[in-house]
Amino acid sequence: MPVFSFAASASPLSPGGDEPARSLPELTPGVWRAGELGTSCLQLVDTGYKRLNQALPGGGWPQGALVEVLQPQAGLHEWGLLAPALAALQARDPAQFVVLVGAPYQPFGPALGARQLHMPGLLCVQAKNDDGPALLWATREALQCADVAAVLAWLPDARSAHLRRLQIAAHAHNKLLFVFRTPRAQQESSPAPLRLLLEGVTSEAGNLLVHVLKRRGPPLPEPLLLATRPARLSALLAASRERLRLRREELAPLPLPITSPDSPIHALLDRIAHLDHH
Repeated sequence: MPVFSFAASASPLSPGGDEPARSLPELTPGVWRAGELGTSCLQLVDTGYKRLNQALPGGGWPQGALVEVLQPQAGLHEWGLLAPALAALQARDPAQFVVLVGAPYQPFGPALGARQLHMPGLLCVQAKNDDGPALLWATREALQCADVAAVLAWLPDARSAHLRRLQIAAHAHNKLLFVFRTPRAQQESSPAPLRLLLEGVTSEAGNLLVHVLKRRGPPLPEPLLLATRPARLSALLAASRERLRLRREELAPLPLPITSPDSPIHALLDRIAHLDHH
């Protein structure tokens, strides 16, 4: 009966047997250590926010992967989050389109223009009665189009199997893909390598909290606070807050002076009180 013996070693050896081989993440792209932020073998697009870049694997939005964004109200925060990256894509190649599938509102040109977005480069696709299967079909078709740089799809009713097919299509065609859903989807599994939850806040330091629910790396202990408003709008809001503060100071009641009990004011008040008593 043959007997096999195996020698255990602390680390894998190189073919020469003298030096340890490279680490597994170096040998296998896409593998990362649980306690370290993973790198990305995909092309990346700068988010436009330094703190967000530092929290994402590779340092930007992954091109060729699904990014799932959860938010309580559609149309409220996505433009502030994505406008810098989309504007950079349009500037890089003006002939490429950004496709909006099932957008909850018609894009408002002046507001997007203030964020450096080029309106003729936006292509809106709607389905009659917000038909879910039709929106999924349109999203897949847009991902396969050579003239499309990025796809934004509002798919509140999409399921994990649908998202998996979109993830495969985005990877196959190297497209930037964002899918927007409601926070209740947080309880469902998702094939998205990157999953975010957006929360609006009122703060002078920022207006958007970004919770990183899933990434290739350790959990993020705290959400990221971002200032996503355009610079001119932020300046107008700051001026409005200052005017409101000054107005409140003008309307605030003046404090009564503290006087001695022997002062004429106290004597007059005592006389009035005496007359009221009688």
